[in-house]
Amino acid sequence: MVNLIEHVQQYANRAKAASRELVLVNGEQKNAWLRKSAELILSNSKAIQTENQKDLDKADDYGLNAAAIDRLKLTDDRLEGIANALEQIIMLPEPVGEVIESSVRPNGLLVTKVQVPLGVVFFIYESRPNVTVDAAALCIKSGNAVILRGGKEAFHSNQALHSILKQALKETGLPEYAVQLVDTTDREAVGHFLKLNEQIDVTIPRGGKSLIERVASEATMPVIKHFDGICHVYVDQAADLKMAADIIVNSKCHRPGVCNAAETLLVHSAVAEEFLPLAEQALTGQGVTLKACERSSKYLKNSDPATEEDYRTEYLDLILSVKIVDSIEEAVNHINEYSSQHTDTIVTGNLKASEYFLNAVDSSAVIVNASTRFNDGGEFGLGAEIGISTDKFHARGPCGLKELTSYKYVVHGNGQIRS
Repeated sequence: MVNLIEHVQQYANRAKAASRELVLVNGEQKNAWLRKSAELILSNSKAIQTENQKDLDKADDYGLNAAAIDRLKLTDDRLEGIANALEQIIMLPEPVGEVIESSVRPNGLLVTKVQVPLGVVFFIYESRPNVTVDAAALCIKSGNAVILRGGKEAFHSNQALHSILKQALKETGLPEYAVQLVDTTDREAVGHFLKLNEQIDVTIPRGGKSLIERVASEATMPVIKHFDGICHVYVDQAADLKMAADIIVNSKCHRPGVCNAAETLLVHSAVAEEFLPLAEQALTGQGVTLKACERSSKYLKNSDPATEEDYRTEYLDLILSVKIVDSIEEAVNHINEYSSQHTDTIVTGNLKASEYFLNAVDSSAVIVNASTRFNDGGEFGLGAEIGISTDKFHARGPCGLKELTSYKYVVHGNGQIRS
């Protein structure tokens, strides 16, 4: 029987060695791997879906709800989307070696600040197999080796996708262990990985709150965290109400099980009587259950009472909390109290209101007159994302290529010595 600690150590050692090779790999080589990976995903679509079905068949055993099953499922369209995301990453500028700033000192030294890879990324995630490819692509493009630890719910899907990524590594001459998928779902293995700060440079957990809290508590290396997605849409008194209805429906219903879906609707009291019936008709038509404050329930035909806890809940389902506020200041105070600092939107035609909201709300993305669903690496032009950080150090919001780099100072002289 393989010793788990030794098994985990082997992954980390291989990743560290691969990361040292990757720093010498140029952008053309990395793009060749991305292109080959996209080709292999499309040509192996049926085989991938066969493995994915094995996971779907076990979804009930794992207690997955409809939203989680939707995140798990791989279709022809979704696999094509995964391949297209790889093509988009190819088109992004090479981040490694980019000069952030430079200056020539009075003594003639040329001092440059240059982007470099973080090194080894340990990435823990749940349910969504497309994340396997996104994370690997971003890590390789940014020069990092990555150890992927997916959830048991997507075990077969992740293995199928990883085998393709590994084949592409071999065919394009990149280090074989630059992308590794942990072959055990034993939770104890995660704890062992989190102790390996000499080999692993950063851990990124992407999943439920309990996972994030565990990683933050046990990790001996820096962690880029992604806590709850408790996102708000605030409908201001100067809002276009038709626009507001469209935005809240999209924010809540487009994909209710994802982190940038809206969980709370705040409505200014001046427009509540007109807007709430309009919103209710649109939302309940999509199967949404409303949990309303006492004031807002008066304008709704069907709602459940909202509790204090509801405003702190990430439903990840077709459930929406509703509250009436009397001012934009009250809306902002509510958001800063209950938000997870993920994504918050204001719908308004008033420039001063939008500027106040943008400045006062402390979240990774603050949006005016658009859906919360836009807080996404692909939508922001990052190609893809490895997660959406609700931290402030060292990355915030969608984490793409630049967020997977650090920097070092590169200094050129011609014989200078310090006096």
